[in-house]
Amino acid sequence: MNRFRDKLENFMQGRYGMDQLGRFLLFAALALIILSFFFGGMILDTIALALLVWGYIRMFSRNHTKRWEENEKFLSLKDRILGRGGRSRKDSTHCYFQCPACGQKVRVPRGKGKISIHCPRCHTEFIRRT
Repeated sequence: MNRFRDKLENFMQGRYGMDQLGRFLLFAALALIILSFFFGGMILDTIALALLVWGYIRMFSRNHTKRWEENEKFLSLKDRILGRGGRSRKDSTHCYFQCPACGQKVRVPRGKGKISIHCPRCHTEFIRRT
């Protein structure tokens, strides 16, 4: 058993591995497979198989820069779709909070502990930990 694990570790050394895009591809393939049980059809199975193959090709790839760029594009697209700003993920000096009253995004310095935040739009005060 230890020999198999050692061989697997040696094989995976230098490979890209799993990231957010890879997880999304594998879960999307799983969802399509489950949907194909209920609705049938070769199209769903074919798309699910293509997503699985693409996910595993990315996972076993040794081209780290290309896979990292693909993952960054996926994350920025996901942030745009979910309504999050791309700055909030890359800004290491500030935290972004949403006002509970009006939904306005408020930027505050990171690492100040528990602070009272004043919303510029509706003038509501709320407390958050930075």
